[in-house]
Amino acid sequence: MISQKAKYALRALAALARANPAEPMLIGDIAEQQNIPKKFLEQILLDMKHHGIVTSRRGKQGGYLLLRPAAGITFGEILRMIDGPVAPLPCLSITAYRRCDDCDGEEACEIRHVFSRVADATRAVLFGTTIADAIAREDADTARLLAANEA
Repeated sequence: MISQKAKYALRALAALARANPAEPMLIGDIAEQQNIPKKFLEQILLDMKHHGIVTSRRGKQGGYLLLRPAAGITFGEILRMIDGPVAPLPCLSITAYRRCDDCDGEEACEIRHVFSRVADATRAVLFGTTIADAIAREDADTARLLAANEA
């Protein structure tokens, strides 16, 4: 399960990806648009700024912008940055491998074999899906609903 912080981070990135790339978005506008508590969003955006995902501008025309294209930011990257390892077991983690405390041997572990397939499939989806992919799908779903309502 992903944390609320990760969900908010992904929603904030989607809002920034939909915005005009030349015009920074104010934290208050993102918070209101995405229904995210403003103080919490400030912390999230600061974390993402430190990781090179977003940048900020000060002043009258200030706010936040994506530092990288939405097509280059994956769900997996954001989840790993916010929540830590995405593997279901510590012995399957790429970034934080640790042998399970009760391990009698990874090669013979039935649980590890099953969850290895789960971890591979999860990584394929999370690291193969970008913010741009997510908003393109959402926009296509919205267009289909509008067309169905007009018919």
